[in-house]
Amino acid sequence: MVMQGKRMRKAYENLDKVEFMSLTEAVKTIKSRATAKFDETVEIAMNLNIDVRKADQGVRGMVQLPNGTGKTLRVAVFAKEDKAKEALAAGADFAGSDDLVEKVQKGEINFDRCVATPDMMVLVGKLGKILGPKGLMPNPKLGTVTPNVAEAVKAAKGGQIEYRAEKAGIIHAGVGKASFSGEKLTENVKAFIDAVVKARPAGVKGNYVKKISLSSTMGPSIKLDLAEF
Repeated sequence: MVMQGKRMRKAYENLDKVEFMSLTEAVKTIKSRATAKFDETVEIAMNLNIDVRKADQGVRGMVQLPNGTGKTLRVAVFAKEDKAKEALAAGADFAGSDDLVEKVQKGEINFDRCVATPDMMVLVGKLGKILGPKGLMPNPKLGTVTPNVAEAVKAAKGGQIEYRAEKAGIIHAGVGKASFSGEKLTENVKAFIDAVVKARPAGVKGNYVKKISLSSTMGPSIKLDLAEF
């Protein structure tokens, strides 16, 4: 039997584990029970009625959270000369071509998002075995292979996050911090859900979203009332 600590027991106190809440009520509850000694991340989990084994039912994309994530994202851009300078001016943490490729090959991966110009993909493609497993490989469908590097960097720094369905059809993502106001968290959650709903594969039959839950890093999970969405 798993033993819960005093703080965790307090977080679950007087909480109905089977109750479904409105988004506003769920956010309020999560904020009030996020009592860890650090600023907890508010996380969303969406259980989708999809079969990711089918090629036409993969759900993956990018969404711009209106109020950011509360996390500082480190961005690397594979680009040459003027484009590299453009990326750095837009706020990229690293930018380069052969030199950046060499650093990655040596295991120096000090970034959370990777962007590349189309002409650099011949070189970046060689890094697939390194960047792929870490979910960092640039992808034109996600807007991370683009000539508009400044725009891509600003989007990443401004709160753009990637979502991707796992094998069980579940999507997890951080949508802000417990220190955010209830209004800002609510706006972020709505933006995320809206993006995933719009990404519904054409081959899905019946209800697409089976369950949505919110939680904080060290707090209880709250089930959302799907009728609201």
